[in-house]
Amino acid sequence: MEIRKLNANENHPMELLLLADPSRQLVEEYVKRGDCFVAEEDNRCTGTYVLLPTRPETVELVNIAVVEEMQGRGIGKQLVLHAIQTAKTRGYKTIEIGTGNSSIGQLALYQKCGFRIVGVDLDFFIRHYDEEIYENGIQCRDMIRLSQDL
Repeated sequence: MEIRKLNANENHPMELLLLADPSRQLVEEYVKRGDCFVAEEDNRCTGTYVLLPTRPETVELVNIAVVEEMQGRGIGKQLVLHAIQTAKTRGYKTIEIGTGNSSIGQLALYQKCGFRIVGVDLDFFIRHYDEEIYENGIQCRDMIRLSQDL
């Protein structure tokens, strides 16, 4: 598997990005401001993530997605570790990520990759998404904010 940054003239893997974030408007907004990376295997996009500069010396990992039939094979972890290394190489001092309170697997993954919970944005998904989101039988209401010093 190879992970590479998309060139400016390449299309973003929108269907894949929408797996991780169902708001097309939000996704289209942040892919314009960030760098989109893709994981490819046999000339097929299997995963993606977006790095978005937010403040001086800080970058946010805003979208990590793996095609559904390839989930559970470690691709997500490789993408997170690649994002961390890319942020370090680019000179960032902090990498942040946010996920839903109902995203149990993602919360575990991010902590295994060195992120620490630093806050909760209460009712984030109620305020920013028109339709209710459920994962693991839990309503996704709050944004769990995590951070890692590089």
